[in-house]
Amino acid sequence: MADQDNIIARINRKYSGMSKGHKAIASYIKSHYDQAAFLTAAKMGEKLHISESTVIRFAYGLGYGGYPQMQGALAAMVKGKLHHSVERVGAAYGQSTQSEILASVLDRDAENIRHTLGHLDPVSFETAVGLISEADTVYVLGIRSCQPLADFLAFYLQMIRENVVQIKTTSVSEIFEQMIRIGERDCMIGISFPRYSMRTLKAMEFANARNAKVIAVTDSVHSPMNLYSSCNLLAKSDTVSIVDSLAAPLSLINALVVALCLKQPDRVRKNLETLEEVWNNYQVYMNDEMDYMDEEAMFGNALGGDE
Repeated sequence: MADQDNIIARINRKYSGMSKGHKAIASYIKSHYDQAAFLTAAKMGEKLHISESTVIRFAYGLGYGGYPQMQGALAAMVKGKLHHSVERVGAAYGQSTQSEILASVLDRDAENIRHTLGHLDPVSFETAVGLISEADTVYVLGIRSCQPLADFLAFYLQMIRENVVQIKTTSVSEIFEQMIRIGERDCMIGISFPRYSMRTLKAMEFANARNAKVIAVTDSVHSPMNLYSSCNLLAKSDTVSIVDSLAAPLSLINALVVALCLKQPDRVRKNLETLEEVWNNYQVYMNDEMDYMDEEAMFGNALGGDE
């Protein structure tokens, strides 16, 4: 534990004697160490409006052999976050009944959704809808606990438009192989919440370098995922225990799908009618499966269906 807290202890010991620029770095790291662990010295300097050399000198000033060594200490703190979460959940819920745990967790999810609704930028949301609608190809990437969010979004995007690529991989090289054709007429949606994914960040950097439009679905203006994005969709995510609370991000993605349906209702209806014909012809859904018309109810309002 001492090793994981070492960088914060070093900052606290030296803070009073730091220059203004070094104090800005120190304050940022103390408040956002999980984001700082993903930043190069140049990117941290850019974010804080100071020079890269100032960031590097800060690392030396804390006693590290250079910025990479300090970044390693930050990474160790991020890795220790999971252990702290397990301890916190024991302290918070150890004496609770099952029904109390249920109520507490659902209340927190509801609060995350209310917070997201109150703080989401409507201009960014509208921009994202336009970028996705107008893109030639839409790439979707979410890794680890964010993969179910990417699965959900990609599934419905494929029902309402053509040329959707969900990137699924375990290595950075395979990500680039699947994105090799991305260009300026395309759009990429990167989904990442703490603990942030470096693979997702690298993919977004690559998309940005190829002049594609990049949308970040993440938790905070301080998220490293915002470094390469054209617009940011922010949803509050809390770690109640070892489980990430993704209720608000899922609600945001659900709203995005509905807005896209409203954007081009004729196109969406045509795609759904084609899918229904294919399913009927090949007997994809049998009598023991949910009838497709039940699923269509989800899209009824968005598609302007009859009352």
